[in-house]
Amino acid sequence: MILDCGCKWVILGHSERRNVFDETDALIGEKVGHALAAGLSVIPCFGEKLEERQEDRTLEVCFKQLAAIANNVLDWGKVVLAYEPVWAIGTGLTATPAQAQEVHAAVRSWLAANVSQEVAAATRILYGGSVSASNCRELAACPDIDGSLVGGASLKPDFVQIINATQ
Repeated sequence: MILDCGCKWVILGHSERRNVFDETDALIGEKVGHALAAGLSVIPCFGEKLEERQEDRTLEVCFKQLAAIANNVLDWGKVVLAYEPVWAIGTGLTATPAQAQEVHAAVRSWLAANVSQEVAAATRILYGGSVSASNCRELAACPDIDGSLVGGASLKPDFVQIINATQ
């Protein structure tokens, strides 16, 4: 249906799907594989809940979610990853640029170790979690953050500041 509408990309594994509808890592991985096989490009989301961050389990949770995704990807050229800490979506909280960069760098290292160095270097990793006009430039300046996945802020007039954050 998505392809019939002319769409070429799909976002999968968003926190609401994972946490409100109890979609498992395995199901998200299967959806990624199915979407890729159907000819779509995918933006799979991954990220930890607040209690998981407080328990210092961020990377453990993210790597488990990434493994389920990676097991279903044959063509990484059709994948853009999105780190979305659940605790920072629609809450007004956001990871500091240092926190976001730390996770993004760790994800690149994980990709290098578990997929390939080429995939680690080429895969775009977006940050999504209360990106706003006030924090977008600092996030965009981080070396391993390749862009933003923007939700509610895309409906505000200052969205143009987020668009231009890398200019």
